[in-house]
Amino acid sequence: MTVVRQSLRRRLLTRLWGPLLGLMFAGALLSFASARYFANLVYDQWLFDSAMTLASQIKGNGAEPTLALPTSAIEMLEWDRIDRVFYDVTTAHHGRIFGNTTLPRPPITQFGQPIYYDGTIGQLAVRLAAVMIHTPSSGGDTATVVIAETLAKRNAVVRSIMAAIIPIEAGLLLLAGLSIWIAVSSTLRSVDHLTVDLARIQPNRLKPLESSQAIPQEIAPLVDALNGLIERVAEGRDALQRFVANAAHQLRTPLAALQLQTQRALRESDPVRRQEALTAVDRGMQRLTHLTQQLLTLARAEPTGAPADEQQQSVDLAAVARQTVEHWVDTAIALGIDLGYDGKASGVLVRGDQQLLTELIGNLVDNGIQYGKGGGRVTVRISTAPAILSVEDDGPGIPAAERTRVLERFYRLPASVGSGSGLGLAIANEIAARHGAHLEIGAGKGGIGTVVTVTFPAQDGSQS
Repeated sequence: MTVVRQSLRRRLLTRLWGPLLGLMFAGALLSFASARYFANLVYDQWLFDSAMTLASQIKGNGAEPTLALPTSAIEMLEWDRIDRVFYDVTTAHHGRIFGNTTLPRPPITQFGQPIYYDGTIGQLAVRLAAVMIHTPSSGGDTATVVIAETLAKRNAVVRSIMAAIIPIEAGLLLLAGLSIWIAVSSTLRSVDHLTVDLARIQPNRLKPLESSQAIPQEIAPLVDALNGLIERVAEGRDALQRFVANAAHQLRTPLAALQLQTQRALRESDPVRRQEALTAVDRGMQRLTHLTQQLLTLARAEPTGAPADEQQQSVDLAAVARQTVEHWVDTAIALGIDLGYDGKASGVLVRGDQQLLTELIGNLVDNGIQYGKGGGRVTVRISTAPAILSVEDDGPGIPAAERTRVLERFYRLPASVGSGSGLGLAIANEIAARHGAHLEIGAGKGGIGTVVTVTFPAQDGSQS
């Protein structure tokens, strides 16, 4: 499926220009409504004045109201260079008393208050004003004066106002659109600079992004996330380089020894000596296999090799410890070591990776067996609240000045016994750190031997 990439600049401009066009259209409608309102306001006042002028000319002769205007006055009332003017005066009791046409009646009437409304006379659209008054005749008669005018002048005023406003609004729209385009382009320029800086990063020179341009507040979290990713990638690269260097350094010697022993076995004609050489090859292969497994475990215990927090699971530390002890029992018996377990059978929960925790306990047990004394003992203990793992032996112990150094990779105590490579405690320390635990080396009971303690962080729901 092809993903269509959309330009952020185009998306922003579209989302900004669209509402701007809508506002201009709404402004044009409001301007048109305002122009009509003010045009009606002016000319409606003229209609009201004309209606009141006619109303003032109504006379009473005692029986019925009358309205008589001289010809000159009628000509003045009807004269208009653009529009046509119509008028109609009627009374409640005597009907129409004056006018030049019959006009639509107002929807409602109030004494002395003008009523404005729209209507038609034949095919002509007109604007009307009506007012009701009491006539001066006897009998309480009322008169309704209606004045009408066609809409030519009103429409001309509206067109004039719109002709003046629309170019102004169009110019403002153009300026606003240009300003938006400049603002969006200048703002996104910082993103372009970040893109260039990101493209310049080389795999062998991973450095955080440091743009020379001011980074907008909204983009700062993205830059921080990218810098975090770059930092993690750099750590992973460094870890890989360290692993390759360590593996190359540690594998070179046993491989050379295996090659020499193999060549010796091939050259030997004496069956006894050939068997000795092959036995040496077997021992070398065992050491090489153990070293390879430790190197692979060390790689998994590195920050990039350990599982993410959200991928870790709740692990029963007591059950893992018991299973590991059972796995190492035969080796301990063969070396005359009393290997035991002290603690709950199950129910001590920690959060982590079961395979790595198995490797941690296994390396501590192997370290105790390798460097303990013959006929001695190694005890694995589990305590709770919080979960604590300890492996104790009664061997020669580790001097206090060396307890930090033995956690370094490939470091072994001077004149130490055993065939280890100096990785056991380093691996255990790496795995403990990946689980948020603290590894500490101390002296055994009575100052005899060594005890390695791993304290895990408290976990809700663990059984004590």
